Amino acid sequence: MERLARALDWVSRAVGAVTIWFALAMVLLQFVIVLLRYVFGYSSIFLNEGVLYLHASVFMLGAGYTLMVNGHVRVDIYYARMTARGQAVIDLFGHVALLGASLVMLLVYSWPSVQRSWAILEGPISVGGIPASFLLKSLIPVFCVLLLLQGLAAFLRDCLKLRSAA
Repeated sequence: MERLARALDWVSRAVGAVTIWFALAMVLLQFVIVLLRYVFGYSSIFLNEGVLYLHASVFMLGAGYTLMVNGHVRVDIYYARMTARGQAVIDLFGHVALLGASLVMLLVYSWPSVQRSWAILEGPISVGGIPASFLLKSLIPVFCVLLLLQGLAAFLRDCLKLRSAA
């Protein structure tokens, strides 16, 4: 189980490494937009949508990595005082009943919209924008799959914690 969890972590690390570059590109593009607007008086919907696409990519693709490094918000009033076994039980419940269930539902209900978007190669959000809304919508199922994979890795590790604590 640990080998499978490490393999799933590798996927999250690889996607996280790419996502870091998207974050840098987003900051640089926003700098260029501000420079063009306030120094040269030029504005571009295409460039503004580029920031939107990069921002969405950073959050949607980086969610699995964030889960892997335990960077998501957690209200741990009781959790911090629990034993390792108690924490593993809470995490198992959360991964299956909350994370897994909600991501599967999101995947199932978003898939038809993504399919339709690809079927017509849906165009820009705004006139003059990036003519690839279908790519932006594709981030939703990718987000679900990446987070489910990392959730599975966490689930496997929690099972190992329970087994070793018994």
